[in-house]
Amino acid sequence: MSEQMRIMRSKELPKELRDRIVARHRSGQGYKRISAALKVPKSTVASIILKWKKFGTTRSLPRPGRPAKLSNRGRRALMREVKKNPKITVAELQRCSREMGESSTKSTITAALHQSGLYGRVFRWKPLLSARHMKVCIEFAKKHTKDSQTMKNKILWSDETKIELFGVNSKRYVWRKPGTAHHLPNTIPTVKHGGGSIRLWGCFSAVGTGRLVATEGKMNVAKYRNILEENLFQSAQDLRLGRRFTFQQDNNPKHTAKITKEWLRNNSVTILDWPSQSPDLNPIEHLWRDLKMAVHQRSPSNLTELERICKEEWQRIPKSRCEKLVASFPRRLMAVVAQKGASTQY
Repeated sequence: MSEQMRIMRSKELPKELRDRIVARHRSGQGYKRISAALKVPKSTVASIILKWKKFGTTRSLPRPGRPAKLSNRGRRALMREVKKNPKITVAELQRCSREMGESSTKSTITAALHQSGLYGRVFRWKPLLSARHMKVCIEFAKKHTKDSQTMKNKILWSDETKIELFGVNSKRYVWRKPGTAHHLPNTIPTVKHGGGSIRLWGCFSAVGTGRLVATEGKMNVAKYRNILEENLFQSAQDLRLGRRFTFQQDNNPKHTAKITKEWLRNNSVTILDWPSQSPDLNPIEHLWRDLKMAVHQRSPSNLTELERICKEEWQRIPKSRCEKLVASFPRRLMAVVAQKGASTQY
């Protein structure tokens, strides 16, 4: 065999040469004669003519590409593992793959998950909900869905939070599809009462932010009552809510203590009956996030500076932001009903 023929076996023929092969074939020449005349292996001539007869062209057709490293069976097995445990790591999936006799790299497994619409995302931390919690949330949502906007604008929303001087939250990942961040298997339950650098009590309404109070040490019932005594009516007055406003607070033991209830009753404060473990419903949670982001961008260097910056940034929150969050309350209620009392996108 000539050197030219050996090269042609390993390289794709130019389209012009393939067209000449087909032209000679159409003129009645046989494979052997075409091969000798054009110095092309007879098998190659046969292959080109066969393709022309089948597809009507001599152009190069799309190729299937490199064979998949992971078989369809192996891919289905990985999907079953992820469905069974969305919190499984790639390293654990790699071990499962190895046990099935398919030793795949982490990048191969990750690519297979991506092709199935699954992506590694940070867990959403959500309260641990019992069946009773979810039932109460649904009842609350159905009861208040039809409240007028005027009634919602008369609510003074309140809450407490901790804010750290140099806080860095750890991240954990879960395999999930887009739009499923708040599905129960893709969240991590949380409980209250973590430690922090300073603790804040704040309130707001549809027209803006109210008072923000920092407390030293752990807040107890006496401290909470003093906060209400010194800041509740003053905040309502600053926000022009009048005397007939509705006060929202969660079911923290300090809030439901006898001494707190007695003070609220003696001062004729109307309380919004709030379901336990339901931060998704309280729009102030979004203000806390806004505040923490703004504060840490300013990098306070000590606790005194942290408190001062917190109060400055709290006052800078625009009225439009508060108005928008209060306006979202009906959608939050409908989301709770749609989720049957479980965690929502809020």
